[in-house]
Amino acid sequence: MSETQAFEMRDLVVRYGKVTAVHGVTISSAPGRITALLGPNGAGKSSLLGVLSTAAKPDGGTVRIFGHDVRQAPMAARRRLGLVFQERTLDKELSVERNLWFHARLFGMKRDDARARIALMLDLFGLADRRRQPIEELSGGLARRVEIARALLHRPGLIILDEPTNGLDPSARAAVWEDLLRLRDELGVTVLYATHYMDEAEYADEIVILQQGRVVRQGSVDQLKSSLDSSRIVVTCADDEDAVRQLRAAGFEPLVEPDGVSVHCADPEARIAEVVRALDVKGLTVSVRHPSMNDVYLAAAGQDRPHQQRESVSAL
Repeated sequence: MSETQAFEMRDLVVRYGKVTAVHGVTISSAPGRITALLGPNGAGKSSLLGVLSTAAKPDGGTVRIFGHDVRQAPMAARRRLGLVFQERTLDKELSVERNLWFHARLFGMKRDDARARIALMLDLFGLADRRRQPIEELSGGLARRVEIARALLHRPGLIILDEPTNGLDPSARAAVWEDLLRLRDELGVTVLYATHYMDEAEYADEIVILQQGRVVRQGSVDQLKSSLDSSRIVVTCADDEDAVRQLRAAGFEPLVEPDGVSVHCADPEARIAEVVRALDVKGLTVSVRHPSMNDVYLAAAGQDRPHQQRESVSAL
């Protein structure tokens, strides 16, 4: 395995007694990329993150963080990691700054270095004016920012987050993702996170969908959506039967579906004009629809029912 990878798991196995939670998972990431783990409760996301964070030992396979094996060199691996847990782990009675100082001491940072890094993190996350404010007085979104700032204090190359926006309101969720994308784009930090939000999975460069401890889909958003091969042109009109007859005469293979007459094709935007020219029906409306991440997720779960699709062209 290449030591240039930010993290690598090869044939990872995690067991709890007789129960196998992770079955031979292999995933990796180059530095400076964002990877999402998507899956239901019990899919193995937390077990996988537990091993990668060095909190648990693998029962099989190899796991490395920037080349450091988590079993053979756990301390070296841990120093390249920043962790943000799903549960809040800040000391609520301490100030923002004191929480950061506690973390700096935990990692053995020298006083001058810690002072400079704390000032940088407070500035980077817009927390400088709240440095002496107790955590208990902060909103959930600001507290999450403090946790991310703390995770980055000791200069890790990889930050791991378990459900990073769980319990936050929409505006706070958006702010957290603005921060995480900035970490990748401006600082080159590698991000790995577990989520159950379909829309949050789309922020990732790579999405790994887990089911019952196995990888069932993996790729970029575009790759996963295009793999379904269910992009389509949808026609609604006053007479579906007449529309089907005219489309067949023009060489198309239309299907009557619940939301209208559909023409499935790889590039519907390029062919929509052909469909319109082929039709002479009353009340015509034509739209283009592509698979959503929800469709990808349902397909991965063995429930390939594309019922929540994104409409990109409408009302002709």
